[in-house]
Amino acid sequence: MNDPSSYLGLILQGALVTVELTFLGCFLALCMAFLGGLARLSNYLLLRTLATIYIEFFRGTSIFVQLFWAYFVLPLIGFPLSPFFAGVVALGLNVGAYGAEVVRGGILSVPREQHEACVALNFNTWQKLWHVILPQAIPVMLPTFGNNAIELLKGTAVVSLISIADMTFQAQVVRSQTGNTAFPFLTILLLYFLISLVISRSVRALENRMSRGMDVSRVQ
Repeated sequence: MNDPSSYLGLILQGALVTVELTFLGCFLALCMAFLGGLARLSNYLLLRTLATIYIEFFRGTSIFVQLFWAYFVLPLIGFPLSPFFAGVVALGLNVGAYGAEVVRGGILSVPREQHEACVALNFNTWQKLWHVILPQAIPVMLPTFGNNAIELLKGTAVVSLISIADMTFQAQVVRSQTGNTAFPFLTILLLYFLISLVISRSVRALENRMSRGMDVSRVQ
């Protein structure tokens, strides 16, 4: 039987793919979260309807189905995607649907007086959002965004089903070649934990930095 530890490099290569999937998936999810969340609060019925359809569809269907749909169905209608980018699209759109509700809730948490002050200052919609609403709403959103990012990280394991060589896929390769299950899956268990810890600490540091000024204003 081969020494499982000699396959550590293979698993670390998979870890790099997992990190890339997580980063790009989170970027897409963040974009979709703000687009969907702001559209849900729009005064235009069409935008609200489209946002609601997107959110309810991706929250109400399985990530497995969404992944297979992105990889196998989109090419049939003229949108071929590589396995990697099919994974990014499925993960990003899925988590973005949950994030859209976080954005909506964060914006609604800003006191009404702040909106009225923007009207008094004659701010247009974008000035109000950029200078007043979002600086107060984003610190409220960040803890849940962090949780969503960690969920996306764990969700990357499904991409092994379309032969993307992420950590889970490589662990399966090591298990099949060595007959050892404990080493590869204990290794990726620790790697998932370490990556999620980095995400958690980073989001917490960002939250503390962004909410520092708000804490001072509340004391005043």
